[in-house]
Amino acid sequence: MDKKVKRIGVLTSGGDAPGMNPAIRAVARSCKFYDIECIGIRRGYSGLINGDVLPLDDQSVNGLLIRGGTILYTARCSEFQTEEGLARAARSSKYIGLDGIIAIGGDGTIRGAGDLANCGVPVISIPASIDNDIGCTEYSIGFDTACNTAIEAIDRLRDTMQSHERCSVVEVMGKRAGHIATYVGIAVGATSVLVPEHELDLDGDVIEMIRRARLSGRTHYMIIVAEGVGSAVEIAQYVKDHTGMDPRVTVLGHIQRGGTPTARDRVTASRMGNYAVRCFVEGKANRAVVTHKGEITDIDILEAVKMERGLQESMVECLNTLTGTR
Repeated sequence: MDKKVKRIGVLTSGGDAPGMNPAIRAVARSCKFYDIECIGIRRGYSGLINGDVLPLDDQSVNGLLIRGGTILYTARCSEFQTEEGLARAARSSKYIGLDGIIAIGGDGTIRGAGDLANCGVPVISIPASIDNDIGCTEYSIGFDTACNTAIEAIDRLRDTMQSHERCSVVEVMGKRAGHIATYVGIAVGATSVLVPEHELDLDGDVIEMIRRARLSGRTHYMIIVAEGVGSAVEIAQYVKDHTGMDPRVTVLGHIQRGGTPTARDRVTASRMGNYAVRCFVEGKANRAVVTHKGEITDIDILEAVKMERGLQESMVECLNTLTGTR
């Protein structure tokens, strides 16, 4: 980008994540610092297509650091996935007078930003997904808050499980990725953790793990299940049929998406929002803001959309060691 940036749009898309609001705040305040007009685009790419925008200033972003969700709302947009819808979004961006767009969200959001870049719209993406499964970055905004929410809930469950000497099957979010389940499993000392990246073996991964725990003297058992593995209710029934215990099922669901962002998510979101604006100020465009070895940096957005991320092997090794899995 050669010309001076005068107006930047910011949107949130896909699933909401704690930390999106702090990122919006950081974008708006950084724009003010650099004398750039900040425009909020409501309801993601749908709002861009339809011109659903509003100005963002100090007053409108005041207090966002502690708020979960996103004040710009978020929506999935099937129209944007068509050539006609994409063309409408690009035309709308020019009509609004945007010199660039900052898109906050997960894999779909980053792919959408890459599509806009191919249409000549300068973009910067910021990764936000509680699943922490975005291939181009080591960390995604919202993951820490979601994990802490799950851990707090499970710690409360543990009290009643110990009192009644029961087995608890807890379903956490993660349709295609087991990052939350793995992280939470280590944090709560789970008996067994089931993730979609590994083939399910109920006898070996659950029944055998409960048997070993019993032999070691434990009287309560915690099974963590990523939602992509299958039904927690069916897994609990399998445990009942093969052990005689009467497991209790808890599905945490969307409670993991809400709540006040943790310090890590507030700080990471703030740094990424500021970094995204500085990219435009420094003449960069069509970049994905990412974390790499603990630092905030950026890579080409078209390369970013091609990248995939599996479970961290050191985390899996730690979990397997602590649970006695071989």
